[in-house]
Amino acid sequence: MKRLLAALFLLSPVAVPAAQAESPTLIELFASQNCRACPKAHATLKDVDQARDDVLILTWSVDYWDYLGGKDPMAMGESKERQRAYVDRFRLRGPYTPQTVYNGVEQCPGNRPGKVEAAISKARKEAPEGVRLVRKGDGVELSGKANGLTDIWYVDYLDGADNTTDMVHPVTQVTALGPWLGGRTQITLPACHSHCALIVQEAGFGPVLATLPLDPPPAP
Repeated sequence: MKRLLAALFLLSPVAVPAAQAESPTLIELFASQNCRACPKAHATLKDVDQARDDVLILTWSVDYWDYLGGKDPMAMGESKERQRAYVDRFRLRGPYTPQTVYNGVEQCPGNRPGKVEAAISKARKEAPEGVRLVRKGDGVELSGKANGLTDIWYVDYLDGADNTTDMVHPVTQVTALGPWLGGRTQITLPACHSHCALIVQEAGFGPVLATLPLDPPPAP
């Protein structure tokens, strides 16, 4: 996994929405094209995405069901690494699909709409305050207090006409923009190939402290 540990990063013309009053709840779905229960999870999260503007949904494809069918073209090693960390954090017996994780603090099967809505509500009630991501010129200003080492993730995902799958915001690339120990820092952004988001998360794939969807770059 690519890690950039410098304080500043490659500058790119990625547009960033103005500061939000409240960070959206991050919903992560771990899925596979060879998972029979995953289509219902995709449909459930499409409904959530259309009904709510206070969530950011990302779909991470994993490859451990490839032996049941063909190779999943969207699967990434980073997806498997991320899910395995959540398995340890939630003390699960092992990874499963379709698993959904909410702000890094709640998890449930993504094909059960009632459980999904309950997990969203609980995660929003437990959402931490005090960490902010705010547009500053061509970059993003991160400020607040960190409970120890914190990671900044930059995620590329498909949306709109770029997304020809049945998934909500399938992730295509993730980059670690280095550690953060709290305070105020300016982040300049790598190139965004479709749609992108910043995730501020306690190290070890812990609680998500802030999330900021980024507008796609303007058409040439």
